[in-house]
Amino acid sequence: MSQHPRNSWLAQTLGRLVLKITGWKVSGVLPVEPRSVIIAAPHTSNWDFVFLIAATSALGVRIHWLGKDSLFNHPLGFIMHWLGGIPVNRSKRTRLVSQIAERFQSQVSLHLVIPPAGTRAHTDRWRSGFYHIAQSAKVPVIFGFLDYPKKLAGISEAMPLSGRLQEDMDRIRAFYADKVGKFPALSSTIRLEEESDVTPTAPPKDPS
Repeated sequence: MSQHPRNSWLAQTLGRLVLKITGWKVSGVLPVEPRSVIIAAPHTSNWDFVFLIAATSALGVRIHWLGKDSLFNHPLGFIMHWLGGIPVNRSKRTRLVSQIAERFQSQVSLHLVIPPAGTRAHTDRWRSGFYHIAQSAKVPVIFGFLDYPKKLAGISEAMPLSGRLQEDMDRIRAFYADKVGKFPALSSTIRLEEESDVTPTAPPKDPS
């Protein structure tokens, strides 16, 4: 069996069709790494999920995402699974990081999309779950992005985490510095709670 299964032909075709109809372009390539945490940002609209899943599908990436278990407990729940949904019990939030890390260890291939803002409204920090999951599972992070003015969606190359939080977050901030969401005023500040006692510095511009 392939160590890095691609998305289905149907999903790729549908993804390309959605992008073509809406006038969006896609950037990126199929990741070399079979497992990763994909950051989804900026997150300001319900359309973000549509365009990101269309872009990753067009690239051949089979993505997964976390959803409330109640979304899967009805006759159409199989559609959620087909779209890559993974049901989670939010009442057991304290063990969520370890549960997802264990799932990574049991999967040959898993690209998990997480929007660190956690909401479409503006917040002054990102949730740190994506970082701790990637660290615990020993998988890299990939930057999934949407740039509405350019109508460009895609993913970056994988970035292994160094374990030095400030350094890793500075690299993340630099990447997203020029990415603009559908509603820019709702974009959340890229900063983790664990950084609250660190004086932020202006992120360097990405030369690419």
